[in-house]
Amino acid sequence: MSPTVELVQAAGFPMGGEPLVALDLVDTHPLTADLIADPGQYNAWWKVQAGRLPAGDPPGPAAARRLRGVLRSLFEAHLAGEELDPALVEDLNATAASVPTSPRLVGWGSAKTRWHNDFGGNPALAFIAAEAIGLLADADRLGQLRRCASPTCSMLFLAENKRRIWCTANICGNRARVARHYERVKDGGS
Repeated sequence: MSPTVELVQAAGFPMGGEPLVALDLVDTHPLTADLIADPGQYNAWWKVQAGRLPAGDPPGPAAARRLRGVLRSLFEAHLAGEELDPALVEDLNATAASVPTSPRLVGWGSAKTRWHNDFGGNPALAFIAAEAIGLLADADRLGQLRRCASPTCSMLFLAENKRRIWCTANICGNRARVARHYERVKDGGS
């Protein structure tokens, strides 16, 4: 289950709570700063996401940033109507395949996924890459991918509600409401 926007923001991140960890990861690098450059913030982000990732240690920062860059490039290419870059696709596929999985029966009506990281790879990154592949391969869901309507924001999100245009209602959405109110007051309206 996705962490709530409130939980992610309480951990120091202005966005989050998207249904896919892949989008939350991409959004750790908005226009102006790398939100996980600081080791403390890096660990805080993985801790917030831990409940929806395979158990294990967080990946190394370089590997996480590499996957984040691949995902950002692929998602932005989709939004721009560009063709897939084969090198990015190969990088994404390799990350997803770096930790194979198998189903495990744990009881009547209950199964778990076992992540086989015996030969390297990081289960969290493999999970995020597989999640992104699922999004990129699902035309209907991919059609919900949006960039925040604020010209000063680069956050991406899934607009499961067709009216959603802001990454977060309490930040970008609120800024837009305040700006509209200011314009009305400034122009003599109320």
